[in-house]
Amino acid sequence: MGTTPSDAGTAPVKGDQRPLRILQACDTFSPDVNGAARFTERLSAGLVRRGNDVHVIAPSASYKRKGRFVETIEGETMTVHRIPSYRWYPHDWLWFVLPWRARHYAKVVLDEVQPDVIHIQSHIVLGKGVSEEAEKRGIPIVATNHVMPENVLDFTLLPPIAKRSFVRWGWKAADKVLRRARAVTTPTRRAADFLERSTERRGVLPVSCGLRAADYEAVVGPRSENKIVFVGRVTQEKEIDVIIRALGRLDAGLNASFTIVGDGDQRKNLEKLVAELGLQDRVHFTGRVTDEELRRNLTEASVFVIASIAELQSIATMEAMASGLPIIAADAMALPHLVDEGKNGFLFQPGNDRELADYLTRVFTASPAEYEKMQLASLEAVKVHDIDRTLDTFEALYRGADPADLASPAKH
Repeated sequence: MGTTPSDAGTAPVKGDQRPLRILQACDTFSPDVNGAARFTERLSAGLVRRGNDVHVIAPSASYKRKGRFVETIEGETMTVHRIPSYRWYPHDWLWFVLPWRARHYAKVVLDEVQPDVIHIQSHIVLGKGVSEEAEKRGIPIVATNHVMPENVLDFTLLPPIAKRSFVRWGWKAADKVLRRARAVTTPTRRAADFLERSTERRGVLPVSCGLRAADYEAVVGPRSENKIVFVGRVTQEKEIDVIIRALGRLDAGLNASFTIVGDGDQRKNLEKLVAELGLQDRVHFTGRVTDEELRRNLTEASVFVIASIAELQSIATMEAMASGLPIIAADAMALPHLVDEGKNGFLFQPGNDRELADYLTRVFTASPAEYEKMQLASLEAVKVHDIDRTLDTFEALYRGADPADLASPAKH
């Protein structure tokens, strides 16, 4: 467990190396399964391993589990403050804190924790409430943006005519919260550029979500079966139907199969599509799985495919790279950041299942040497996303480093 600083509540200064008391404020956290939650879990556990005292304020994710708990996250113990929440039924797993109560709960937790620094992982509810109270108290804030308003449109119940206004309002609301932070980060250069175009924020720092590649097993060499895998939420923005349609276009002689690791509100619709295309014996839905099962599915696959059009980074894609898989991804948002065209995989036009099928055929018919070359390229490319680099950067930001001093040129 992290050590408790003797003078918690005193803002850290540049060059100060004492352990920090850090409060992570987020609207999604374990047991949720999504990129923002996974990032906060890995970051928090890594900070604990480095001797810091980490607290998390997050929704309860249950009507009964409310209050302060010591939880084990990624093998490390930390204090999680579970705030009373309610289920948002248009979404398959989302629990939310009542917006008009968020500031009250923020006051209670800040009075108890007295953190040195706050890292908000969301600008929507808890991040907003915590940032308002932190600003009043002079507690330094670092903010990471994981959300685009466009990503939540399917769950707003808004009529189509109102959705454009919602997006404009969403970005304006985000800007009001992010302006309170002394440093704003997002996972990739492309995502940072997008955030700067959509708000008044400037100098947004790209910081990879990071992962520990050693946690994944890569078996380098040709496969005996042609197995496609996708890992992630089974939701509309992931466009999994495009992958299913591409599978249906493949030469039957390739005997390819597709495993969807994850669950979500679109599963029934996708199962219906699978039946319509006569692919029941070639498409497998695992539902939610353990970390061990997830890693096994990646290790045993031949290629990882992601058709999503709204990824700010995609931890799942990095996990696939760490598992030594070639990547075929939609040429949208931050996914091109992870694919070196023709080296560790290919990029296809979003929604174009015919082009995706062509690239799948190229991977499945590659010579053993060509296939291994793609695998090794993925393993090499994922090295830059090592979690220790991410931890170094955030610890520096917590201690007062200027984001401009930490910025480095990035292709994407």
